[in-house]
Amino acid sequence: VQLQASGGGLVQAGASLSLSCAASEPTFSRYVMGWFRQAPGKEREFVATINWSGGSTYHADSVKGRFTISRDNAKNTVYLQMNSLKPEDTAVYYCAAAARAGLTSRSGDFGSWGQGTLVTVSS
Repeated sequence: VQLQASGGGLVQAGASLSLSCAASEPTFSRYVMGWFRQAPGKEREFVATINWSGGSTYHADSVKGRFTISRDNAKNTVYLQMNSLKPEDTAVYYCAAAARAGLTSRSGDFGSWGQGTLVTVSS
């Protein structure tokens, strides 16, 4: 499945930003979707994941209560709403798709990746 992420930008600390990831695959609803991020000089890390229906989600502790993952299967799109952004949230954000039934936070379980969108949070 081809994924196209968008919505990144430069914001000040405390602001909100919404990322979108559109999938080309008409069977989008079969995939577990996830968001990951990679800050400069650091390894890629898990952010959030959502099951096929959107009824089950899991967020990393570092973003819990601030970020929310959601999906709209009719639009073949997954979202990441980011509130109360911090400078340490600065990273390239990637969406990914996993052909599996259950939630996962392991990057190796995701077979398709988007190109990434840069989020920069200034202090």
